[in-house]
Amino acid sequence: MLDTLRQSAEWDVVVIGGGATGLGAAVDAAARGFRTLLLEGADFAKGTSSRSTKLVHGGVRYLEQGNIHLVREALRERGLLRQNAPHLVHDLRFVIPAYAWWSKPFYGAGVCLYDLLAGSRSFGACRILNTQEALQRAPNLITTGLRGGVLYHDGQFDDARLATTLVQTLLDRGGIALNYVAVTGVLKEGGKISGVTARDGETGEEFSPRAKAVINATGVFVDAVRRMDEPGVASMLSPSQGAHLVVDRRFQPGDSAVLIPKTEDGRVLFAIPWHGKVLLGTTDTPVNAVSLEPRALEEEIDFILRTAGRYLANRPSRGDVLAVFAGQRPLVTPEKTRRSGGTASVSREHTIRVSASGLTTITGGKWTTYRLMGENAVTAAARVAGLAARPSVTRDLRLHGWSAGPSRGPSGGYGSDLDGIRRLPGAETKVHDAFDLTEAEVRWAARFEMARSVEDVLARRCRALFLDARSSVAAAPRVAAILAEELERDDGWARAQIASYEQLSAGYVLE
Repeated sequence: MLDTLRQSAEWDVVVIGGGATGLGAAVDAAARGFRTLLLEGADFAKGTSSRSTKLVHGGVRYLEQGNIHLVREALRERGLLRQNAPHLVHDLRFVIPAYAWWSKPFYGAGVCLYDLLAGSRSFGACRILNTQEALQRAPNLITTGLRGGVLYHDGQFDDARLATTLVQTLLDRGGIALNYVAVTGVLKEGGKISGVTARDGETGEEFSPRAKAVINATGVFVDAVRRMDEPGVASMLSPSQGAHLVVDRRFQPGDSAVLIPKTEDGRVLFAIPWHGKVLLGTTDTPVNAVSLEPRALEEEIDFILRTAGRYLANRPSRGDVLAVFAGQRPLVTPEKTRRSGGTASVSREHTIRVSASGLTTITGGKWTTYRLMGENAVTAAARVAGLAARPSVTRDLRLHGWSAGPSRGPSGGYGSDLDGIRRLPGAETKVHDAFDLTEAEVRWAARFEMARSVEDVLARRCRALFLDARSSVAAAPRVAAILAEELERDDGWARAQIASYEQLSAGYVLE
């Protein structure tokens, strides 16, 4: 792909950013037949797109805000994603515990409306639970005062695995995607965008790909790219941060997730089964600075543990946390909301802006609506650039690895690629007893998923760092040895990788 980049005179579309939105746009552009190049300065989904709450959902809490349009739109996209990637998306039941007399009719009406808005793409019917049924699905709920609950259905996925799948889908459609190639500037002719400049982070090689259309899909970093185009442009974002804690499955041993419908900050809190652990979160904290490696604040950690402890009989403590991580949301807010400083009530709808030079910026939104965001961005960019008016085809585009039915268990998410993985050396050998990751999967990640580092493998091609940060450090030496073999690196490179990963993982551990 680097050779293709060196040899190509001009692209139809260059997408900056390899997270959910950028990947959605690049897949959409390539599927329309445009010559498409995606450039990512770090690894795919390194930032916010690997740090979500792992839900493909319409957003139950948005109903309370009255944002019916956003909920309906997201529910439609949720259904399309399960249709196009059944190996990645599966149904998950949620229990809303009821402790007040009004809780069951109130929340029951809300989730039934949620199902109604989903229409034929509903994941399952809501129903009212008695106390015994609620405890069967969520055995760790505090029983004192429990009156039962409400059951509803939503979707679950692994965000980084979907991102990797989208990279492969882009390649399947003839596009090019490169990680660790950072855009450093924009090119203009006659005041109009005509391409970008970029640098390979591994070798220092520089590129100047020309393009008819350039899409800025860099999430919380969109303002930095906009200022490459217009140095004095005002910020369009008021970013917020969401933190998550991962604990042992004993804190929610049932087959369902728990939704705590009202917290002190006006959000909801989830306790979600995920890869054999339980994910607790999230928060909504305004932040002034954006980062690829944000850290959860002490008050966020305390808030999650305190709120979970009000509903879970076996209360998690700091010592029970296996991993802590945070992601930052690229929220586009009205000026009055910007002045108030709060972000919990800000809409998660996406926004597209086209500069005077023709740079198309898209931000906001969420994973569930990534496909629609990509479609809208490409349509806008193609119109500005004068590209052929080709309709989007991603509504019915099966993603790479498509196979009927969800792929769950140790090798979940690979779909039809699983047979190829099983033919590689080490298919039966785990890299560490704490994880299901096999040596063959590490080799697959290096050969076919563009993993370039131990972090790429343990943080995103598998989720070891996010599931048990301490144990993942013990897996790093074997992963480094396999990558050194696959990427033709020496022992010094492997040692440096291990040291770098140990330093990174320290930020995911609670002391």
